[in-house]
Amino acid sequence: MKNRIPILVLLLGFKFFLVSCETEKSVAINEQVATDKGLVSGVFDSESEITVFKGIPFAAPPVGDLRWKAPKEAMAWQGVKVCDTFSASPIQATPVPFMMWTQEFIAPKEPLSEDCLYLNVWTAAKSAEEKRPVFVYIYGGGFSSGSGAVPIYDGTEMAKKGLVFITVNYRVGTMGFLAHPELTAESPNHASGNYGLLDQVEALKWVQKNCKAFGGDPNNVTIAGQSAGAFSINYLVASPLSKGLFHRAIAESGGAVLGSSALARGSNLETAEEAGVKFAESLGASSITGLRAKSADEILNGRGPGIPIVDGYFLPESVGEIFAQGKQNDVPVIMGWNQDEGFGGAPVPADQFKERAKQLFGDKADAFLKLFPVETDEAAFALQNDLGALQTFGIQSYKWMQLQNQTASSKVFMYRFEKNVPYAEGMNDYGAFHTGEVPYAYNNLKMSPRPWTEADYKVAETMSDYWVNFAQNGDPNGDDLPHWEACSPDNLKAMRFNAETKGAELPNIDLLNFLDNFYSNQ
Repeated sequence: MKNRIPILVLLLGFKFFLVSCETEKSVAINEQVATDKGLVSGVFDSESEITVFKGIPFAAPPVGDLRWKAPKEAMAWQGVKVCDTFSASPIQATPVPFMMWTQEFIAPKEPLSEDCLYLNVWTAAKSAEEKRPVFVYIYGGGFSSGSGAVPIYDGTEMAKKGLVFITVNYRVGTMGFLAHPELTAESPNHASGNYGLLDQVEALKWVQKNCKAFGGDPNNVTIAGQSAGAFSINYLVASPLSKGLFHRAIAESGGAVLGSSALARGSNLETAEEAGVKFAESLGASSITGLRAKSADEILNGRGPGIPIVDGYFLPESVGEIFAQGKQNDVPVIMGWNQDEGFGGAPVPADQFKERAKQLFGDKADAFLKLFPVETDEAAFALQNDLGALQTFGIQSYKWMQLQNQTASSKVFMYRFEKNVPYAEGMNDYGAFHTGEVPYAYNNLKMSPRPWTEADYKVAETMSDYWVNFAQNGDPNGDDLPHWEACSPDNLKAMRFNAETKGAELPNIDLLNFLDNFYSNQ
């Protein structure tokens, strides 16, 4: 029979319950922390020495009359709220693996619910006075899917490196981004549509009020996200509503300074309201009251509007206009893209690509093909791979970097992730695919069954060290790391993450300049 020993652990600033443990296993200890709405308890793991709080409410459930309203503060509670399980993910299509995104990249299949506005905290702090850097991660998923419970977003390793790591849920799809004249009329802000982004702002307000209780520093908050999460980061940096809520930003594969991407091509409020009316009519609803009476499944299956818009409130103007005028939040930024993350479908031979170039670039196609000749199929395949990664993601980072240097004072650090992500039996080789950098950046290779090599673990340690250093002081550089130069139009340098991570020239500069000129003049 294993030896069971009752223990009582008391650490400064925190209260613990008496528990029993098996000496041959990790010790699970429930820990109490006082938030502004009440006490919460988490789970302490003695192996990692990290305490995790899952499913802390940061806003009231956006259900019933609160559907399609800006988030309201969570209600206070009595006693201790046990926060040992992830909350429901937001309403979305049933999450299932597809293409390169195996299970560790995907939200849990269930539960899914409108009642989804919760966040999760990982901390190694022993005292509320430690003032550790706070890192808030915002998930991707095309603004139509995602969850703070995705395995590769686990915060254990980053907390071990000194951060208070937080993931947040926000409303996605039509639940998060429906505009409608009645919604605008009932809003004290005279706007509708960007509820998912307002959820993110509400979560950051919660962080300001409560992160100190978990050992964090409210004056040192980094926001980070990938894909739609990176677009969200750009929106947050642009929005006046988030002023003072964060101090650094990381955007992995995404930005919205150019309207060249579907996720950045948001309509204005009037156009979005018209789309909202048509959506309601398609479900037989003549009013918002009728639409709110529809089930979540009916709304989901109706396939209504589902991306951010220029609403006149969260975004007074387009992101590009805000940055061009220097009205954005002036914070240091890490931003970049992955080598093989295009979504243009299977590459076509050279002759077919020349015809496709005419569709892509119109009367600029001849100039494009003169600059980037494709006399062989191999050259055409390589160009299409580069173009795919740049059109949606790379060009946004490049233009953001330019505008930041023109109208702000904080530094920009650029990167490209080039490490081929290994694949196991039954998987396909997608190279350095979209989202492939996330388990490296957060040192979470352990969450995946892929056949990782020593080189992969080295990249993960290096990349996560850069992210932690940046969260600490706004500069990714540190001892025993390759030097990472800030990027500007006069110094086009980037960190290239591969088996050998090194600083080098920003890749694809000529192609980026062509795309910048083309999209900026549309």
